Order: sequence, then structure tokens, then C-alpha cells
Amino acid sequence: MRLSIRARLFLSHFLATVLVSGGILAVVYITAQQSLTASSRSQVSSTAALIGQTLDATVMETFAATQDASPAYQRALSRIHYLAHTTPNIERISVMRQDGNRVYWVLDANGPPNEGALGQEYLEHTEALLRGFQMPAVEDQPVSGPQGHLLAGYAPLRDGSGEFLVRVVMRADDLERKLAATQAAVALFLGLCILLALLLSALLSHQLTRPLHTLLRRSQEISGASSDPPGELGGKDELARLADRFAVLSRELVEARAAAEHGQWSLEQAKDLLEMRVAERTRDLMTLNERLLHEVAERARAEELLSHAARTDPLTGLMNRRAMLEQLEYQLTRFQRTHIAFTVLLGDLDSFKAINDTYGHDAGDQALIQTTQAIGRGTRADDLVARWGGEEFLVLLPDTDLDGGLVVAEALRARIAELELPVGEETLHLTISIGVAAYRAGQTLHQCIKAADLALYQAKLQGRNRVLAASTPTSANAQNLQ
Repeated sequence: MRLSIRARLFLSHFLATVLVSGGILAVVYITAQQSLTASSRSQVSSTAALIGQTLDATVMETFAATQDASPAYQRALSRIHYLAHTTPNIERISVMRQDGNRVYWVLDANGPPNEGALGQEYLEHTEALLRGFQMPAVEDQPVSGPQGHLLAGYAPLRDGSGEFLVRVVMRADDLERKLAATQAAVALFLGLCILLALLLSALLSHQLTRPLHTLLRRSQEISGASSDPPGELGGKDELARLADRFAVLSRELVEARAAAEHGQWSLEQAKDLLEMRVAERTRDLMTLNERLLHEVAERARAEELLSHAARTDPLTGLMNRRAMLEQLEYQLTRFQRTHIAFTVLLGDLDSFKAINDTYGHDAGDQALIQTTQAIGRGTRADDLVARWGGEEFLVLLPDTDLDGGLVVAEALRARIAELELPVGEETLHLTISIGVAAYRAGQTLHQCIKAADLALYQAKLQGRNRVLAASTPTSANAQNLQ
């Protein structure tokens, strides 16, 4: 069965509106979900890192080696009990030690019975756990249990030399509630968009087809028919019915002209009227065509804006991690074809969390924006800069070896050290630590970025506000980078 023009216009407007609003809401929901998850993981990672710096690995080693519950053991246990009860949202704090491929408990606070005893082996060797002996790490997803949704984070102990870590389990119920609330809000707004699309589509289709129905009704009046014959209704839309009506009308006018000379004047009048109606309908169709072209252009512009938003960091205007990974893949392919070197700089603002905690997130945002501008002034037109995550920036230097990368990194470090960030009556001085790694044949992109990240970590450990080059990986180090 052929749909009427009004029905087709209604469906096209309705589907276009629902698709555009649904796409926008999907992007908003995914962005909100990623932002909430990243915020929760960042909180767990920061808490674990802070607690790890308050615990001394040399103290743990005194009783961990003998597996003896000495007074030092009791004091350390009391300390993590105190930290567990005084830090918000912490469900459990544990200290673990790695001995070769074996990981066992050293201290445990608030753990279940028969688990966490001194010297007891811990069998769940997740990737985040093993990485936590070297740097702060967080599990990918919360785990549901009797206590609710829990998220575990890890961080190395002070002076632990990669042998001791602290495991912090925090409640993530607030994250689940926020995600549920966001999902409900998106569903409600989508329902409102559908309702609005129904109303607007019905109104537009009625307005656009009203002249056509008027013309059809007037043509019926001219021909003397009150309605279409029953056999002509099925399977015909308004235009087909109007065309049939015009054919009948034309035949009747010819017959009338041949039948009586005095009907000539009436025929000419009817012809003039028809020409006027056709011109009017033509103008209406041209207007409709212009509107459709405008809607197509608007939709293309919306798709372009969505594509740009998916590849750009909204705060700094830099490309985001996804866009930078595409550029890195291109450089890797280019290197495999031409063997032209490229270097990556991984920089992290020093004490950025302290700026946010002390002066607020507006000050932190200004620090990121000024750093972005300083990096832009200190790089070439061919160099690419991305906000890698949080306060981290990744700079891709094409056609640059390690020595050239160190020169650029040092210049950027010095330029950022000269920045002054006014906050109220105070002036903050920003510094950055940078790890430099040149891509080596046979590496994966992950290994190259990991090398720069390890160099950055060493720069942090050596006092911050410095540039360190990634060391040439041995076979053992190359395995660790994987």
C-alpha cells in the first residue's frame, strides 16, 4: 500500500529528529559514563598513592622477612587500621610483598576472617596488582559484593624498591548511583525528544500538504465531483489523485468547448485558474525543496561537529587520546616504510592535585590551559600535541631522534617553569616533568609510550621539574614494557 505524502513527510521528519537527538544523547551518555568512571578510578589511585607514601617499606621488611607478629607489626597494623577508619569510603587496606612470582600478605585491615594473615599467599595476580608494585594502578571495573560495589587500587610503598605495595579497596556505590541517575535522565530526555518529534512532524506534514489537499479539493469542485470514485482511492497518493483529477478536468473542458461555443469563456477562466494553481504549487514545492536542502546541510554540519568533538579535548582544544593514537599509528607505518625516526614526549604537571585541592578546579583548568599555550609556542608546526589524560600531555615529534627530543623537552620544561598563574592574591609557579622516548625498530607503540612513561616516573622520583630520557631496554626490560 502506497503511503500518502503527508504520511511520508511525517515519517521522514520524525525519523530524522529521533536519529539526531538519539545520537546526541548517546554521545552525552557515553561521555558522562567515561567521565564518572575516570573520576572514581582517579580518586582510588590518588588515595592509594597517598597512603603508600605514608607507609615505610623498611619498617614492613623487619617483620615481613621473619613472619613474626612483633611490636613493630602491631604498630604498623594499628596505623593502617587508623587510616582505614579515618579515610572516607575506604573498605579495606592491605600491605603485600612480592617475592619472585609469589605475592603474600604483610598487613591487612578490615579483611574477612581467615584472610590477610602475615605470610599468607595472595593468589589473585591481576595486571593492576602487578603494576602496582611499580606505580599507582587501579582495577578496570568495580566488583559487587556483600558490602556493595568495591574498586581496588594499588600503589608502591615509600622506599619499597618495587617489593611492597599497599592495596586500598574503596566503595564505589556513589559511582553506580550517578550512572543510574544519568541513564534515567538520558532516557527521560529521549522520551521527551520523541514526543516533541511526533508533535513537530505532525504539524509540519499538515502544513506542507495542506495546499496540496486544497488544490485537490478545488479541482474536484471545478470538475463537479464531490469526491474521488472508490476505485481510484486505493494505492494512490495525493499527487496521483491530483494528476487523475487534472486529466478528467482537461477532458471535460475539451468536451465543453466542442459542445458549446458559449462555454469558451468559462473554459478560458478555468484554464487561467488551473495555471495559477499550478504556479502556486510549484512555488510551494520549490520552498519545500529549499527547506529540505537546508535540513541536509544542517545535518551534515551537526555530523561534522560531532566528529570534531569526538577527537578534541573540550578544555584545552588539543586532540584527545583517540586522535593522537591515530597519528602515532601513521608515524609507525611511516617509520616501517622510510625508517625516519620520531620521538614522543610524555609530560605531567607537578603537584597538580595540590592545585586542585587547594585552589579549586578552576585554578587547575587555568593551569592546563596555560600549559597548553606554552607547549604550542614551544613546538613546530609539524609537531602534534594531545591531552593524554588528566594533567598529562603527549607531544609527537616527527623526523626527530632522541637527542633532538631532549632539546625540545628541556625547552618546554624551562618555558613552563617561567609561567605564573595568578590565583586570588597569590601567584603559582608551574613545573612539569617530562619523559622522552624515541621509537626503536621492533617496538610496539605501547612499548614506546610505556618507555616514556617510565622515564617520566623516574623524573618524578628524582625531584620533579626535570627531563629524563628512556633508557635503552634490555631483553628483560622489553618484556616488562609489554
